[in-house]
Amino acid sequence: MLVDDAIIEGCVVGKRSAQNALYRKYAAVMLAVCLRYAQNHDEAEDILQEAFLKIFQNINSYRKEGSFEGWMKRIMINHALNYYRKSRKQPFLEDIENINETEIMDKDDQSAMHAPVSAEKLTALIQMLPPGYRIVFNMYVFEEYSHKEISAELNISENTSKTQLLKARRMLRRKLSELNLLKNTGLENE
Repeated sequence: MLVDDAIIEGCVVGKRSAQNALYRKYAAVMLAVCLRYAQNHDEAEDILQEAFLKIFQNINSYRKEGSFEGWMKRIMINHALNYYRKSRKQPFLEDIENINETEIMDKDDQSAMHAPVSAEKLTALIQMLPPGYRIVFNMYVFEEYSHKEISAELNISENTSKTQLLKARRMLRRKLSELNLLKNTGLENE
């Protein structure tokens, strides 16, 4: 942690070498966070760069409560959500009033649960989700937001959050099932 403290102090006083060290140390980890929210790698890199600028501008507000990496991750997520809000052309759709989250697996989709998938392929599948599905899925699954918190953050109803999560999970299961079929037939790399 002493290394991080020295880098942070260097960034507070505006040392370029410290900023460069911080970026080199955390860019790959933070890019993985951005990739979960972005539609593609270029968009994730844009979010990453802009969020790092915010980190450098606001590093003196880090209170050393909790991990520094967690503080940076929070900035990345907030910036990704703001990026999404600015570019959102369609509002979330709400079409299911009450959802039981435990009843989301179709019998036909159970085979997808048995096939191992690399982190890269899973990230790519998540990026293929429609924006509303992807954002809610990431907030709920990876960031552990409740539907109430998601609804407040995205200015949607809790039912809309539940609907988006349900549809995202179903779509991912379908994609995983398709991927498993391709693996089993040997057509995956064609």
